[in-house]
Amino acid sequence: MFRRKKEQYDLPHQPLLSREKSTKAASENISFRVFVATWNVGGKSPDSKLNLDDILQVREESDIYVLGFQEIVPLNAGNVLVIEDNEPAVKWLTLINRSLNKANYVPLRGPRSVGSPEGSLVFPKIKLRKASKALRTENKWKLKSCNCPIGLERKNSKEFCFRCPQSQTNENDISSEDDEDGPNGPSSANSIKYSLVASKQMVGIFLTVWMRKELVQYVSHLRISCVGRGILGCLGNKGCISVSMLFHKTTLCFLCSHLASGEKEGDELRRNSDVIEILRNTQFPRICKTSNSRVPEKILDHDRVIWLGDLNYRIALSYSDTGKLLKERAWDTLYNNDQLKIEREAGRVFKGWKEGKIYFAPTYKYSLNSDIYAGETVETKSKRRTPAWCDRILWRGSEIYQLSYERKESRFSDHRPVCATFWVSVEAMEDGSKRR
Repeated sequence: MFRRKKEQYDLPHQPLLSREKSTKAASENISFRVFVATWNVGGKSPDSKLNLDDILQVREESDIYVLGFQEIVPLNAGNVLVIEDNEPAVKWLTLINRSLNKANYVPLRGPRSVGSPEGSLVFPKIKLRKASKALRTENKWKLKSCNCPIGLERKNSKEFCFRCPQSQTNENDISSEDDEDGPNGPSSANSIKYSLVASKQMVGIFLTVWMRKELVQYVSHLRISCVGRGILGCLGNKGCISVSMLFHKTTLCFLCSHLASGEKEGDELRRNSDVIEILRNTQFPRICKTSNSRVPEKILDHDRVIWLGDLNYRIALSYSDTGKLLKERAWDTLYNNDQLKIEREAGRVFKGWKEGKIYFAPTYKYSLNSDIYAGETVETKSKRRTPAWCDRILWRGSEIYQLSYERKESRFSDHRPVCATFWVSVEAMEDGSKRR
């Protein structure tokens, strides 16, 4: 169906919906452009001057945006043990909304707002659940509900579950918001181009999913699961947030994780353990009350899965040897010593997963507001780390084709953001059986 060319896929770059109508036959597959980004922001809260247009590649529009952050708050005892600080998450939502919606931008409002003197961007002083509600074009309870077509014969039950009563919500069900929408829908955002579908914060990890407004009607069975890892275990200073949904007739899962840190020999085994435990312990709530449901409760049972995050795998070379290869731009030699590549090829982690070829420099660790790796100057020697590709994006499943895999140049934190674009095919719903 597709022709591969030089490690990438020779596919169209414009969004599908700008090229053809979305009405499809029952058995036909349709493809969507999915943009994915991961960024460890080093515990820094953004200001109104930070522009995400380049990072989000807004000039080449996608149909779905999956954006994961790590360390949106400092990973100290106060943030881990006391009340979760949602203010940075609201700021990131505000910046994403401004970049994605542009001419259709609907500013978030609150009783107290913080913005630039010119008033070009306002950071509202509101809770995360309120900000999320304002950016959705659909009721959250509708996104969570079962939308299985009415009148299916039992012989088709292996493909779809029957329409079932709405299940009760639990704390991991949808997001860090309370279920406040009610039957009349979100209070605003009906004019925006991209709608927020899901957002969830777990201490420093923050995952948010956006879609073109006209696609949201095809989303159902939306669920979220969190798994805490790290020194404080279930309190989640490290760990993973996973979002599961049925999109058209295909199950999708997006994961954002922050794995164990450290560059000592053997630390990669702790990261392997984190991956194994995340896969084992992630459990999505059951929505369909039938034994024949094909909506999965585990990560690996989904049709298409994308895993992004600060996976923290390092380069298994000394600081000096890595530095020499960096100066030579010897990416292949460096990549051959990448811990994640080594562990995957040995079958110890991410078996059956794929990752695009890396043609960019290591994304960690930089001196703040600099293009110099930490440790290259006398002032930063105490913070020296061997440069590494900590920030990664992998995928699993058929009918996923990677269009690009690159880093972006922002000096905001000691990590560079990493982005990937995919062409993802899903099985279309039948004519006349739209979600709502």
